[in-house]
Amino acid sequence: MPNEVLDVTIIGGGPTGLFGAFYAGVRGISARIIDSLPELGGQLMALYPEKDVFDVGGIPKILAKDLAKDMVTQGLQFGAEAILDEELRELSRDGDHFLLKGRNADYASRSVVIAGGKGAFEPMHLKALGYHELLGKGVHYAVKDPEDYRGKKVLLVGGGDSALDWALALKGRTERLTMVHRRDAFRAHERSVEQLHAAHAEGQIDLRTFHEVREVHGEDRVEAVTIYDNRTDEDDRFEIDALLRFLGFKPDLGPIKSWGLELDKNRIVVTQLMETSITGIYAAGDLASYPGKLDLIATGYAEAAIAVNQAGHYPGSDGAGGSRAFHQSCTLQGQVVCQMVAA
Repeated sequence: MPNEVLDVTIIGGGPTGLFGAFYAGVRGISARIIDSLPELGGQLMALYPEKDVFDVGGIPKILAKDLAKDMVTQGLQFGAEAILDEELRELSRDGDHFLLKGRNADYASRSVVIAGGKGAFEPMHLKALGYHELLGKGVHYAVKDPEDYRGKKVLLVGGGDSALDWALALKGRTERLTMVHRRDAFRAHERSVEQLHAAHAEGQIDLRTFHEVREVHGEDRVEAVTIYDNRTDEDDRFEIDALLRFLGFKPDLGPIKSWGLELDKNRIVVTQLMETSITGIYAAGDLASYPGKLDLIATGYAEAAIAVNQAGHYPGSDGAGGSRAFHQSCTLQGQVVCQMVAA
């Protein structure tokens, strides 16, 4: 229940937050997850449910939506609350616990783990004429169903893992697939780069390095695009049915910025124990910042376990050390319990 003081409140219902809820259950730590989205799964469900995920140990590859489904089952099996479609606005200390004020209710918790992925989903946009006017009208920054692009002329923009993953996933489905990148070096895994160049050599992908988008054309929907060679400034205009841009997302902490945490740009500074600058508050996943940080789902799992482990030892009496300790239990329950609390 919202006003029940639980041991830990996890902000974020993506892979990191769900694994944190699972680990809390294993340790006998009462937990709730709060997420601003209407369903659990984070970016796996909101941005690329049909994309293959490769960085989960023991699983060669898995569709994002299937991974999300399994993680929800794993994360809620010990009865953690899941409060969805809720926007947290303020955090304060109320005696021996924290009080999180949301749009719909207030939530009391002895400790807090912030696992909000990249925060609010604010994509990095193209600086091109017509882009914003046609956003959502054939111009997209996420793929919900790759079959939507079958038989179409598609322009894909980007050079990171998501861009290459989708280029490789869409090849063979489209009538024509053109990929542009502003340089000839890619920020993706080496294996993906090798596959991209092989697909280009086989004529499956028209790869244009050192090219950028100058203008997106169309009225009610995208109809064409003008790209240019950034070495010669020479233009090339051609027809397209869709433009997919994968330039990454700008982390946006939203109201968390005002909570008094030490920040590194748009990330939360943590120690090796996932401790933030406020005692009793921890961070894990893409929003956590420390030397050597690596943004992977696998990394988020480990960080979540560390954060919840520390939260489980946090006294919660006066924030300065006390004697309260959590009962620890590693006995797995025989049945799955999914308790969903509507916001």
